[in-house]
Amino acid sequence: MTGITGQDGSYLAEHLLAEGYEVWGLVRGQANPHVARLRKHIGDIKITAGDLLDQGSLISAVERVQPDEVYNLGAISFVPLSWQQAELTAGVTGMGPLRMLEAIRVVSGISQSRTPDPRAQIRFYQASSSEMFGQVRETPQNELTPFHPRSPYGVAKAYGHFITQNFRESYGMFAVSGILFNHESPRRGPEFVTRKITLGAARIKLGLATELRLGNLDARRDWGFAGDYARAMHMMTVADTPEDYVIGTGVTQSVRHLVKLAFDTVGLNWEDHVVLDPKYNRPAEVDLLCADPKKAREQLGWEPDVTFEELVAMMVESDLKLLDGSSGEEFGTDHW
Repeated sequence: MTGITGQDGSYLAEHLLAEGYEVWGLVRGQANPHVARLRKHIGDIKITAGDLLDQGSLISAVERVQPDEVYNLGAISFVPLSWQQAELTAGVTGMGPLRMLEAIRVVSGISQSRTPDPRAQIRFYQASSSEMFGQVRETPQNELTPFHPRSPYGVAKAYGHFITQNFRESYGMFAVSGILFNHESPRRGPEFVTRKITLGAARIKLGLATELRLGNLDARRDWGFAGDYARAMHMMTVADTPEDYVIGTGVTQSVRHLVKLAFDTVGLNWEDHVVLDPKYNRPAEVDLLCADPKKAREQLGWEPDVTFEELVAMMVESDLKLLDGSSGEEFGTDHW
């Protein structure tokens, strides 16, 4: 699994360990400080070195581990950062999936003239994103909705999505993409707007701050719980046939509503504390994203368990415990 130390990687590792898997994480260097935290909270994770920018390291990692399944979650995933580091985003988020697919193909000895045995081949999951839809052509968005990405991140994810399809169709590889809509949790990094809001509400409640500065409150997203979405990743990877799936709740919420729920959880009026700051607006905004998860529901039997209201309350309550010290954890960039 690439990206194992991130939010999605932690929930997927947790789920796979519960299913009886031996879980390996690919990290850049053995001294990654997040690995110890991951093992403390999640369980016995094995680590191998590798880099999505280095083809040779990926081939070596696949040869060493001999995995049954590969989950590519690694990416430059913070959308605003993708404008500042567009080339790096293209290299990691776009070309990374190609390099991993090539590593699997080379190690497995797959060519266009040799179709792999579906019972023996390595299965590949690519973490695609609703940001690929961007300036949407239709609402809600399904697996056939055209892409019009509005950020370097979205463009890079679209490349990763299409190269995964291409390897599936060209080489007969078991390669799937999960087009995941926004999914959050207490493990989300504080640079993301959801966690920024829940941390902000908790800080203000505890007297550690007096205001929270935000950008566009009218943007709407289809937000769900990351743990539910990790379960969907596994379900599509072990399905009988390799297909791509949209994963989301099918319901949109505005940033404004998220803010209200977070401040309601701590018993405060958000309008007394939130300050609009245009510097947080995106150069090209994605105003409305809403999933049509019908295919996943009908073919995989997947349904989200956690509601939006439960998710926001979960995140605020976790941040309150973190900030007042009752969680027993030190405060960091992503505290879990």
